[in-house]
Amino acid sequence: MMLELCDVHVGYGPAVVVHGVDLTVPDGGLTAVLGHNGAGKTTLLRAAVGLLRPVRGSVWFDGDDITRLPAHRRVRRGLAYVPQGQQSFADLTAGENLRLVADGRRDGRGRLAQALDLFPALMPLLDRRAGLLSGGQRQQLAIARALITGPRVLVLDEPTEGIQPSVVAEIEHAVLELTGAGLSVLLVEQHVGFAVTAALEFAVLESGRVTATGAGGAGAADEVRAAMAI
Repeated sequence: MMLELCDVHVGYGPAVVVHGVDLTVPDGGLTAVLGHNGAGKTTLLRAAVGLLRPVRGSVWFDGDDITRLPAHRRVRRGLAYVPQGQQSFADLTAGENLRLVADGRRDGRGRLAQALDLFPALMPLLDRRAGLLSGGQRQQLAIARALITGPRVLVLDEPTEGIQPSVVAEIEHAVLELTGAGLSVLLVEQHVGFAVTAALEFAVLESGRVTATGAGGAGAADEVRAAMAI
């Protein structure tokens, strides 16, 4: 497994939000974490990428215990995180946002070109300030920036939330291309359809606890909806 969370308990100060979660992300596959708002999904991801330290349990990356490794060193190992909110440097152009990550990296320019191949809609927007892009365009930009780091595992937190349907389809297509090319993906989503269909494995989180797990695929959607009571 590329990424493993073992009996992870994590929260904020004395308040534990996630309780005893076990989760795996296979090499070259997608694991989907689903649940309603407040279920603890983002907290779990923040523990995976090193922004929160578990009070109990461990995080493993490609066989190594990285529980105490800071976030920036996890990035160097190949763990990339795209949080909610289509984050970018609003006063920089889209191109400057991308070059900021690419400059100084081995084959950074080549990775930048590959990211633009994956999101061709960004090409005519490279000279536009990121703050003037639509939410969907900023989300594509955020994912492209993460890909330039050359990740082995890409962690996506609600990448389609609040995005126009046409861009949602482009992002979903890009995720499928990435997993098809062998990238491991940990995807948090509220929307069941695409996430479960694309996943090799899924987990449903409720009140910080895993309430259902299983193999992904189109046939699993009804199982997940039943677990989420939707």
